[in-house]
Amino acid sequence: MRDPLLLAVGTLTTVPVPAPGRVDARVSGRAMLWAPLAVLPLAVAVGLVLAGSAALGVPPLARGLLGVTVLALGTRALHWDGLSDVADGLTASYDRERSLAVMRTGTSGPAGTLAVVLVAGLQTAGLAALSGSTAGCLVAGACVLGSRTALAACCARPVPSARPEGLGATVAGTVAVPAAAASWAVAAAVPAAACRHRSSAKARAR
Repeated sequence: MRDPLLLAVGTLTTVPVPAPGRVDARVSGRAMLWAPLAVLPLAVAVGLVLAGSAALGVPPLARGLLGVTVLALGTRALHWDGLSDVADGLTASYDRERSLAVMRTGTSGPAGTLAVVLVAGLQTAGLAALSGSTAGCLVAGACVLGSRTALAACCARPVPSARPEGLGATVAGTVAVPAAAASWAVAAAVPAAACRHRSSAKARAR
């Protein structure tokens, strides 16, 4: 458990942790399954920022933007960089090698910039809508945890890496399909339970 968790935390967050003792396919696969647990500090931070800013009277959209900022700072904006690269690569060309070359440049083109703006706007609006109650803040934190199960699906064994080198090649095909499916089941159950708690809290408030 130690090496996979260290790999997941060190890769997905800015939390300073020691380097794992070894990194192989088994450790990488387990790290992808531990991804939701690795971002638990970020989920807690988002919930606290939303609740705290609401208590201070910060407008809803500003609360949502603060939540998105916490996630970006807590992950070194790794997911935003990846989103931009994928959008640019998918829209650059029908040629696979040309698309991969565009994704490796590190710059953000029109498609990548637009994708980041749209997704950041949607996340801001979603967190703003949840920030009005304690239960809603819990749902927001649960969604942060659940979103990381996407890593298990992307790293399931039928899915190859785009190229033989790079970070993706380290984790591609390292997660068994049943394990990836189980992680998604858990990811669906946690936010659902939080939503039920939120609905119950609203009912009691009435």
